[in-house]
Amino acid sequence: QEQLVESGGGSVQAGGSLRLSCAASGSIWSRYCMGWFRRAPGKERQGVAYITQGGTTNYAKSVAGRFTISRDNAKNTLSLQMNSLKPEDAAMYYCAAAATSFSCRLVASDFDVWGQGTQVTVSS
Repeated sequence: QEQLVESGGGSVQAGGSLRLSCAASGSIWSRYCMGWFRRAPGKERQGVAYITQGGTTNYAKSVAGRFTISRDNAKNTLSLQMNSLKPEDAAMYYCAAAATSFSCRLVASDFDVWGQGTQVTVSS
């Protein structure tokens, strides 16, 4: 069964750090593209970062330089290290696997397997 399970969310003060993890089961880990998205209350879902099987990464402008996406192939785990957190980073964060085989974009419709989400709260 293909499944993604996030963990690591929580509450931090502005300027703090959190590390999100996403455990992948089934054949998901063979997917070319894995990513993180987020959705804040009243806002649309936003792509945060993606990583390809080869390790190519891309970030939303709002998080570039503060967030780092990585994958541990030995543990089938996707991670998102979030530093210098801001109140506007508060959201439900989701990891996802893309259905595409040879391309990777921060476009939600490209991703067909989603985790249940983990909440990140940032206080000012």
